[in-house]
Amino acid sequence: MKTSELVVALLAEAGVRYVFGVPGGAIEELNTALYTNGKIQPIVAKHEGGAAFMADGYARVSGKLGVCCATAGPGATNLITALVCSYADSVPVCALTGQVATSVFGKGAIQESGAEGVNLVSIFGNFTKYSGMLLNVKRVQYMVEKSIRLAMSGRMGPVHLSLPVDVMKMSVERVASANQRGYAAKMFERQGVQEAARILLAAKRPVIVVGWGTVLSRGAEALLVLARLLKIPVVTSPKAKGVFPESDPLSLGCLGFAGSPAAKDYLVERELDVLLAVGTSFNEWMTSGWDTRLRPTDHLIQIDVDGEEIGKNYPVSLALTGDARTILKEILYASLREVGGTVSAWEEIAAAVLQKDGGGGLGHCLGKLCQRMKARGAEQLTEITMVKEQHPDSPIVAGEYYHPRALVADIQAACPGETIYFVDMGATMAWAIRYMVIEQPYSFHVPLGFSSMGHSVAAPVGAKLARPDQPVVALVGDGCFLMHGMEVATAVEYGIPVIWIIFNNGMLGMVHHGRKLFNPQVPEGLRSGFGHRYDFVKVAEGLGAKGLRIDCPGMLTPELMAQVIASGRPTVIDVWIDETAVPPIHSRIEAVANQYR
Repeated sequence: MKTSELVVALLAEAGVRYVFGVPGGAIEELNTALYTNGKIQPIVAKHEGGAAFMADGYARVSGKLGVCCATAGPGATNLITALVCSYADSVPVCALTGQVATSVFGKGAIQESGAEGVNLVSIFGNFTKYSGMLLNVKRVQYMVEKSIRLAMSGRMGPVHLSLPVDVMKMSVERVASANQRGYAAKMFERQGVQEAARILLAAKRPVIVVGWGTVLSRGAEALLVLARLLKIPVVTSPKAKGVFPESDPLSLGCLGFAGSPAAKDYLVERELDVLLAVGTSFNEWMTSGWDTRLRPTDHLIQIDVDGEEIGKNYPVSLALTGDARTILKEILYASLREVGGTVSAWEEIAAAVLQKDGGGGLGHCLGKLCQRMKARGAEQLTEITMVKEQHPDSPIVAGEYYHPRALVADIQAACPGETIYFVDMGATMAWAIRYMVIEQPYSFHVPLGFSSMGHSVAAPVGAKLARPDQPVVALVGDGCFLMHGMEVATAVEYGIPVIWIIFNNGMLGMVHHGRKLFNPQVPEGLRSGFGHRYDFVKVAEGLGAKGLRIDCPGMLTPELMAQVIASGRPTVIDVWIDETAVPPIHSRIEAVANQYR
């Protein structure tokens, strides 16, 4: 077969079902191979950045490899921001970029990006786990399989392969593949796990802090079972919002940017003896600029699949390197052994604790553990309730247009419980993080790793392909929508019924309000306002989607959303919001101000 055919065959065998991209001369061989193979559906985006965001969205929701492609030169460079976003959030994406024939390297060929010109392999190497060029046909299979393996193992992330035209046309002989299954090795450190269990059992005032790594490992169930059995309160990073149900009595909500005042009070204003950090690096978003008060008096236990993240921002007393879900389960098993119990199968434990699938009551060993934790649990729950009552939400001041907080509440009331939400950067993100109550794990996505505007305009298109039976709703500001809104046309072209809800206030809201919150205020040199509100209904209709205008509070109802979902059409809901409403970004302003003092 041709090299291009082998590349496509290997991707298909790895479970890839979609390739998001924009065609061009340098990847026509890849295009032909996709057409011939027939097992992978190409989705043509309107911009290469949108294609990479779609691959990212598909990977985030499915847990599988997302693939994007672009032609040489500017087609490839247009992928960069989106791939950096995937790199920062550890999302497995494979980027395939075209390249001119090796025979004309260095001659100034159109869109050349080889070693003697704009070296894209080198550039991509700065924000991927692996970046290589297919030059030797005898190494093609190895390099493709290596790329897939690296993208999906350890701390996951994007990879890049550059495909020269002439190499793609060459004949190649396939060899027997190494077993590519089981990419993510589930490892843990037995002695450290036992010590962690002892520390948690003896703690008087422990808290679990959960980050995005727990989402990536699909560790929500293990977290819920451990927290309930050991009676430990849970806070999440903004990016991990919802991985622990936010209505649970043990939930304190999000910590950090736009987070819950109760979470800050409980963790920062009061003393903790033990902090269990799971899949979080304690970045700026979660720690409000690395607040030094976020330190326990006795022990900080940190779990991360990437050992380099452990102890990076706060000193730890116990480091556990490995998969979050696996280690959480092992800590629970070790806790059962500590109280003299026998370890049952995980499914039986989860069924008993969560009362699902006929799980009827706690077994003897679980009962002993619960009895030991009973007193601590009662004290923790009493304090959590008290702290929450001390931080009630202020009343909404009604205005001519929708207050963003009321809009967030109406969106959640209108959307089914299984809805998957994508939230873009800026003020919209702040309103959603503070006021949405997420119950279902893996249903809330915000690109905080690199904070890329426009991500949640394009990414939901890929996400909907990964979860066709669940509503996918994007909450985006008008500024974000202006960056990648043309991808609505992609959804229309392929019949992908994403719903975009635009928070339209005629400005870059986070910049506008942030400038006013600084002391002294930041002047309007580069204007944050647009001068007027754009008509996104007309934009949507011009692209073939359904467009709805909402300019009065209370118009976004369950009945309206049910009609939109039932229509099965890509839909843009243009909501005019109160431009005077100040988003809950005060902690961010304070953190930035402190950094530059």
